[in-house]
Amino acid sequence: MNIIHENCDPKLASDASLPYSAYLIEYIDKGKTKWDIAVAPKQSEIFDHYWDKYKAVSNMTQSQGRVNPKLWKAPKKQSVKKPSQPPQPPQNPQKKK
Repeated sequence: MNIIHENCDPKLASDASLPYSAYLIEYIDKGKTKWDIAVAPKQSEIFDHYWDKYKAVSNMTQSQGRVNPKLWKAPKKQSVKKPSQPPQPPQNPQKKK
């Protein structure tokens, strides 16, 4: 199972570039309604994951995705780049006399 979007806007499920095996899951966590978009070979795997984790699955709706899951590529997460440091001048070794 792969969670594509966690705690997201439900309108993201209308994206046609999602795989057709993606589901919008509505669940209750700490009294608040939240939505995730997840993909799995079987819908039951998604339900089992959320039921085991939250015990409160309100709704599962298939997304508007049209892409074959075998051809779909997950979006890469943006990594935070560290700022580059300027090169350090070489240190001269101390000469012994």
